[in-house]
Amino acid sequence: QVHLVESGGGYVQAGGSLRLSCAASGSIFSIKTMAWYRQTPGKQRELVATISSGSSTNYTDSVKGRFTISRDNAKTMVVLQMNSLKPEDTAVYICNVEAWSRRNYWGQGTQVTVSS
Repeated sequence: QVHLVESGGGYVQAGGSLRLSCAASGSIFSIKTMAWYRQTPGKQRELVATISSGSSTNYTDSVKGRFTISRDNAKTMVVLQMNSLKPEDTAVYICNVEAWSRRNYWGQGTQVTVSS
């Protein structure tokens, strides 16, 4: 089994920064992609950023230039550095891991609240 644990969420004023971390443990021996999603009540889940096994990254347009996704050498942790935060970034941020088997694993989510 696989377990993902997110940390680093909290409250921050507009223009501030937060660093989210997601640690993966269990039986993921071949990770293809690690990603961060976010979700707000009444809205569909949005893909924020992804990082591949080759460290190629992709971002949704609204966070480009402000957010940076990275992973550790063992590829068992993914980090989302969020700078210049806006109230529109307020959401539950959810960690996702896709294995080469195409199985997907999800964290429980961590709340990020950005105030004006």
